[in-house]
Amino acid sequence: MLASAALVFGVAAPGAADPKPTAKQLKQELSDLRKRIDRLIADYNAKRVALAEARVEEKAARGRLAKAEADYEAARDAVRQMAGLRYQTDSSMALPDMNTAALNYQLKEEQAARLEHFDRIRAERQRAADAAKTLAGQLKTQAAEVAAQREDAEDLIEEIKDKLDALIPIAPGRRAGGSWAPELPAGSDNITPRMRLMRTEVGKAFNLRFPVGCYRAENSGEHPLGRACDFMMSSGGAMPSPEMKALGDSLAAWAIKNGPKLGVMYVIWQQRIYNLGHPGWRTMSDRGGVTANHYDHVHISMY
Repeated sequence: MLASAALVFGVAAPGAADPKPTAKQLKQELSDLRKRIDRLIADYNAKRVALAEARVEEKAARGRLAKAEADYEAARDAVRQMAGLRYQTDSSMALPDMNTAALNYQLKEEQAARLEHFDRIRAERQRAADAAKTLAGQLKTQAAEVAAQREDAEDLIEEIKDKLDALIPIAPGRRAGGSWAPELPAGSDNITPRMRLMRTEVGKAFNLRFPVGCYRAENSGEHPLGRACDFMMSSGGAMPSPEMKALGDSLAAWAIKNGPKLGVMYVIWQQRIYNLGHPGWRTMSDRGGVTANHYDHVHISMY
């Protein structure tokens, strides 16, 4: 769908000889892409509203068609009855004291009225059938447009994420073979340079609402070594809201994706651990609480 997105939104494919963009250029492009996505989302929502309205109209058209069909059958039966009665009055079996001419005139008038009503019903039935058919076609077309635009939006969002990740620098201390040189904690926050860089990059990428806890004077783990931070998704030991749970999911995925550049050793979130040296989420044992089981914060440990 990226080709489709390029056609719709004018995203140009970079040429082979294009120079590598600067950080400033990338940020400007990201800003432009965000604006395009905002317009796409607005158009997408408008299409959804139009789809809902079209479905209501289609249902109403089907109802009119059903009623028109019933009226059509009733009018046709009435015309048949009227034709049979007229035939009887024209036959020699008519009663001698009836005013045949007056009755024939009355039957002709009633028959004409019935036929006129029949024609109206038949026209209404055709209009309803045409409306239902047209709306069904519109629904199909609009559904396809919405699905395509949603794919375009998702592609552009992924493109934005990739460009953001391209701005992330390689953390200090990475060796040629991919291992990481040990670092000492420093500064008033008592964390390593790699941990500080990770905390800074997370702050750029995500709108964090709660404090970030890093150094703690403990007897084990990465916190007392200045190599771990807890990115809180709630406070007071409460379970995070659905919105903050989704933010935690995104942050954990982001840390895993960019871990090779930043020096991430493992990520803990929602009672699961992801060790970058052994990829894949693994369930952890129950430690007895929301915070202890990392349901309210994303824990990131660095090499």
